[in-house]
Parts: sequence; C-alpha cells; structure tokens
Amino acid sequence: MLRLYALLAGLLFSTAPLATAFDPSDYGYPLTNPFEATLANTPAHLQAPMPAIDAIDQGDYSLRLRPEREHSLPDNFWPVTSLQYRLARQSGPAPLIFVIAGTGSRYDNGTMESLKRVFYGAGYHVVQLSSPTSYDFMAAASRLATPGYSAEDARDLYRVMQAIRAQQADLAVTEFHLAGYSLGALNAAFVSHLDERLGQFAFKRVLMLNPPVNLSTSVRNLDRLVQTRVDTGDNFYEQVLERVTRFFQERGQIDLDEALLVEFQRSDHRLSDEQLAMLIGSVFRLAVADIAFTSDLINRRGLITPRDARLTIGTSLEPFFRQALWCDFDCYMTKQLVPWWRERFDGGSLTQLTDQVSLYALEDYLREQTKIAVMHNADDFILGPGDLGFLRRTMGDRLTLYPRGGHCGNLLYRDNVNHMLEFLRG
Repeated sequence: MLRLYALLAGLLFSTAPLATAFDPSDYGYPLTNPFEATLANTPAHLQAPMPAIDAIDQGDYSLRLRPEREHSLPDNFWPVTSLQYRLARQSGPAPLIFVIAGTGSRYDNGTMESLKRVFYGAGYHVVQLSSPTSYDFMAAASRLATPGYSAEDARDLYRVMQAIRAQQADLAVTEFHLAGYSLGALNAAFVSHLDERLGQFAFKRVLMLNPPVNLSTSVRNLDRLVQTRVDTGDNFYEQVLERVTRFFQERGQIDLDEALLVEFQRSDHRLSDEQLAMLIGSVFRLAVADIAFTSDLINRRGLITPRDARLTIGTSLEPFFRQALWCDFDCYMTKQLVPWWRERFDGGSLTQLTDQVSLYALEDYLREQTKIAVMHNADDFILGPGDLGFLRRTMGDRLTLYPRGGHCGNLLYRDNVNHMLEFLRG
C-alpha cells in the first residue's frame, strides 16, 4: 500500500519538466508520410539558411591509427588503411563541434555535409567523423573491428578525436561540442559518458538527433522494411527504375534535387508505402552486409571470406558480398558480435547485450546531464513501443519531439535548425 501511495504521489506531484512537443497544426514541415520524408528530406525552399560549400574553409586530413593493418589487410583495402576526416575552420578562435555519422556512413555523406554547413554558418569549427560501423573506420581506426558494442565504439571514437586534436593543435578552440544523427547520436551519448571520466574535452553541449533508444528494436524495424528476400529475382528495383525513367521522360529533363521525390510522389508514377519502405530497408541491409563482411575479413573469422583466402586488387569481392547480403543484423549479432562480446567481455544473454549497447545503459547519466538534448520525430520508424516514454521520462524538457519527419528527414527544416542552434548556444 505504501509503495502504491508513493507511486501515485510521484505521478501527481512530480515537478519533472515535460518534453517540448509540437502540435501537428503548428509545425510547418510539409511531408506527412514518414517514408517520403526520410527519402526526400526537406524541400530547398523550407531549409534554414546555410553557407555555400565554396564559402567554407575546409580540408580533408588522414590519421594512421592502425599501421599494423597496412600489411594484414587485402590489397583491395589500401584506400582505407588511414582514416580520413574533414575539418571546416573558422578564421579565428571558435567553439568546435564533432559530428558523428549514422549507420555505415562516411564522414563526407550528404547529411554530414549539410550539418557541417549548418554549424559552420553558426560560427563553429566542424569536424566530420565516419561512423564506427563504416568500413573505413573499421579498417583504419577500430581496435577490434566488431562494431555494435556501444562502449567500445565510443572508445574508438574518443581515440580518433584525441588524435585529431593533437594533429590540429594550432586550431584555436574556445570550447567543445558533440553531435550525431541516427546511430551517431547514440554513439555521441556514449562518447560524452566516457569523457566524464577521461575529461579530455569537457563537452559543453551534446546534441542527439533521431537516436535509436533500444538498438536491437531499431535495427529489427529497419530489417523488416525489406519485405522480400535480397536474391529472389523479383524485379522490384527494375520496376522502380522504370517508373522514375518514365517520370523524367515526361518532364523532359533530369533534375536531381531535394524536391525530386515530393514531385515524383505527386505524379502518376508514385511508389507505394511498401515500395518506399523497401528502398529504405535495402539501404540499411547493404550497410549491414558491409559491416558483416568487413568485420569477418579483418578478424579472419572465416564466416564469409575463407581464412586462407588471398585477396588481391584483381579479386572480385562480389561473391563474398552476395553471401554477406544474406546476413541481416540479427545474423551479424548472433554470429559475430555476441560470440566476440562473450569471449572478450565475459558477456551473457542477448538481452543483457541489448541493455548494455542501448540508451538504457545511460539512463541515470542522461537524466542528470542538462548539457545533453535529444531531438526526435514521433513518426520515426526506428522507434519501438516504450521508446518515446523512455525519452520523455529521462530527458524531460531536453527532448524536443516533432510530430513528423520520419527518420532524419526534417534535420534541415528551418525550425529544427533554429532549435539545434538555440540549444548549442545555451
């Protein structure tokens, strides 16, 4: 009875601040279909102002972090024996923000370039980092090349960030910030937690954009979007290409811009929700195949590439990659991540691993740290039952919840950008 009374009292008299949520009628982002929003992003006329790329003082740099792999990796991997990153410099002293890419993505993908323009335009030095799940990071920076164990991924990222700071010692930095989108947002939370102990950066603000809450739930949701087997022989992709081709023929030109999908979806050739979901899921499946193939190859596990296989520049990797495509994220976890975790970290059940790699592991830290904020969308399909409840009770008013936008589709929408910069500026 006392426990019940305490629970009721907590619900009735709690002073915890509430998440900032927007009424759908007051939020001007136009795409109401989460799959369309994810693929189309923000129409150009609704994006926040950003500097042009040629107005940014930037350059690509490389780090030799795993020289021992330069001779152990196949010749095909020579471009990624050094880790590349991109730095955009302000003309004088300024805050620096590290930005971490999403699943399987390199530092220079489109979303990273857009976020760089947003933060650079607001006066930040910007460092763009590849995801720990990208093949270049796995080959050139990861100690164990088995991504998915969030604490270890954070340690790899932290070493990279320290090496960048040493390499760019002449850069005048007033304070450090951290941001990430999708899986990169989850990575940012674990990096921030690690920095509390190591104290190299003392991040002033940490911004998490559309993070997974339960990593296992999110990747299974993405895997389910692939509703047909990869090698069925189904002509799904040919059908999509044929529709897009007819659309461009009717327009009389090929104009690939942010508004393409919006216009395409208003035409007679529009794709169904199932087809849009298949496209998104296929991109994720390709990323997972890359992770499974690269981790197996670097660690010589023999699951996809035979241990004694000699790969040269002339070796076709297609047969191995086709085999990797059969392996979804559950397969990667079961065959590579879980056995590795049990051997190295004395791990137990899959449920225990899920708890350790998800935001659940940082619940107390996230609740206490006012320097961390989350921005998310209510219709993001990577979320599962209870995920938004977790974010609401953990983040309070540091959760900004938009009614639509899919998965990262509204990152460049002017209201979203304003909220990002307001948080970073305190």
